[in-house]
Amino acid sequence: MKNDIVVEELNTLLRGTYMGVRSFEHYIQEVENDELKHDFQSMQQEQKQNASKIAERIQNLGGTPADDEGMSGSVHSFMHKVMLPDDTNKIIEDALKGIDYYGVQYSEELVRGDLDETSRQIVEEVINTNREQSDRLRQLLH
Repeated sequence: MKNDIVVEELNTLLRGTYMGVRSFEHYIQEVENDELKHDFQSMQQEQKQNASKIAERIQNLGGTPADDEGMSGSVHSFMHKVMLPDDTNKIIEDALKGIDYYGVQYSEELVRGDLDETSRQIVEEVINTNREQSDRLRQLLH
């Protein structure tokens, strides 16, 4: 398997992870409930740790990791901030939708079959963190 294909796939996942970090920043700025703010900060830190793992793997494969969410991610981030709801439950629902779709489903599709074993293991850890965050967000809604 060519490293450049793996690096490309990992960089796409890395840019998406940066989008998650940025989205959590939007939520943190918007919510007033200190406990929820702390929950979002914790999830944001987990996303940052995931980004670090992915970036390190890219470097170990001889590639250069992305350092932001990319152009389309920046546009998405801007639109996300502008359209962010005011209601706390709707903010949690927005976070859940983002984690479920981008953090789990899209990430699984993105990396299906294109990774070496070490990269696959890292990606599975990232996706599992996203699943755990999704579960935590669901609990916050109930």
